[in-house]
Amino acid sequence: MTYSEFKAKQQFLELPEGKLAFIDEGQGEPIMLLHGVPTSGWLYRHIFPELAEKGYRVIVPDMFGFGSSDSPKGYDQYHEKLQAERLLKLMTHLKIDQWTHMFHDAGGLWTWELLQLKPNAIKQLVILNTIILKSGFTPPMRFGNNFITKFVMSMYASKLTNGMLMKGLFKSGLLNNNLSEKDIEGYKTPLLQGKVKGMYYFFSKTCNNLPDYSSLLPTLKKPVLVIWGKHDDFLKWEPQKDQVKEALQIKDYNIHRIEGKHFIQEEIPEEIITLTHQFIQNL
Repeated sequence: MTYSEFKAKQQFLELPEGKLAFIDEGQGEPIMLLHGVPTSGWLYRHIFPELAEKGYRVIVPDMFGFGSSDSPKGYDQYHEKLQAERLLKLMTHLKIDQWTHMFHDAGGLWTWELLQLKPNAIKQLVILNTIILKSGFTPPMRFGNNFITKFVMSMYASKLTNGMLMKGLFKSGLLNNNLSEKDIEGYKTPLLQGKVKGMYYFFSKTCNNLPDYSSLLPTLKKPVLVIWGKHDDFLKWEPQKDQVKEALQIKDYNIHRIEGKHFIQEEIPEEIITLTHQFIQNL
């Protein structure tokens, strides 16, 4: 799938602050696939068509500040709670009351916020190397809300430096960086279009003041599947595993630590599809 083909599948929800891009493909049990930072729904291009073929209605949003969605002015537009509220508005628009929820990286922040707002909206969780507790969070950068951070973000939006930064991102995020130019295009294009405000908020605010969801987790009481790249340098399972397992009451057979790093959607998409399908069917 080329990035142009991916974008051709996207629809847009008009919100007061701008347009939210999303893909709605397939029929059946609904499942949302939520990206993180600095990616977009493109991260799931190997996964959502296969899940749709297996009989799911797959929703793949681009969050504000990422991908094809708008990037409105205002630092606080990218607050985790506001991002969560937009996801709820999207699902209301689609007339979906409950769904399975797969999420990655900073998608964890938007997910936990969503569950605080409407805990019964999500039926079960599929966790892919995401932000849960501080003990597992080791971001590659921590900056302040200042000129230095803005300069670094501008490097992602510049043709002169974007290639170097993307190469570094995937070198550290994949065991073997075999991404083609076609693959990279879907990641770099939004950045070169200036979609860096969401990333700026994350690295200048969230990384320095990570929200604490430890009291939320035990209240959720939902089936949970964990698929985690065990060589991830950004988000680590081991330091937080005992607390997370106990809080979310995760069964050992629903925890899969696989040979991969951070971007496991690129490394083991078929395994993610199979494990997710089996998990849902066995509930």
